[in-house]
Amino acid sequence: MMNPFRKLPDQLARVLFVFLLLGVVLLVVRSNLPPYIKDTSIHIKSTMDREIARPIRYAGSAPCADCHEEYNQKKTGYHRTLSCETCHGPAKNHAANPTETKPNAPRKREFCTLCHQYDPSRPTGFPQINPVAHNPLKPCISCHNPHDPKPPTPPGECEACHAEIARTKAVSPHVLLNCTTCHTVPDQHKIAPRASLASIPAEREFCGKCHGKASTYAGTPKIDMDTHGAKYLCWQCHYPHMPEVK
Repeated sequence: MMNPFRKLPDQLARVLFVFLLLGVVLLVVRSNLPPYIKDTSIHIKSTMDREIARPIRYAGSAPCADCHEEYNQKKTGYHRTLSCETCHGPAKNHAANPTETKPNAPRKREFCTLCHQYDPSRPTGFPQINPVAHNPLKPCISCHNPHDPKPPTPPGECEACHAEIARTKAVSPHVLLNCTTCHTVPDQHKIAPRASLASIPAEREFCGKCHGKASTYAGTPKIDMDTHGAKYLCWQCHYPHMPEVK
């Protein structure tokens, strides 16, 4: 009997043989699988039956509105995207019998820091704290209403949200400059940073006020604004929070 692989290069023949063997193994395995795995309709039905059989634990947020005025406060507050049961736990039994079953009311700092402890992967403007330094030992709810946790006063320092930039500026030639020297910061920025942005200088002349050769500010490196990188904005070459000069 003629070998069909004889005219093929040895390497290709071995690869084809492995794939052929693998295909045979897969067919054998499939033929021995139980029907509920192979048949999609059976699989869907068995999955639905299994999930329907699970005990109902969550009530959803709608029943909370009937009894708790805090629901309306949360609906327009910073926690408006959170379900009530995110913090209070499954509440089906409480909704069915409010007087007999009370939901959990987390009051320890450790619960709030699950979301609000500093994590560099979180988006800019997300409220984050160092729980060791931020009002140590005090429960968060002593200062923040959990249904609309606005701070008692907006953060006074930029490093509350821009800690990485603050650490960089602290060791740079711009260490003595306040952030508001270069940025105009609306009061609303401290409350809704993404909706009300701080201004960023958009022209070379802004840096020239301190660094142009005609500047009267003492102690700053001076350059000729007409010839020094005339085509570029200053921050295309110099990082403004750490403007190293070579």
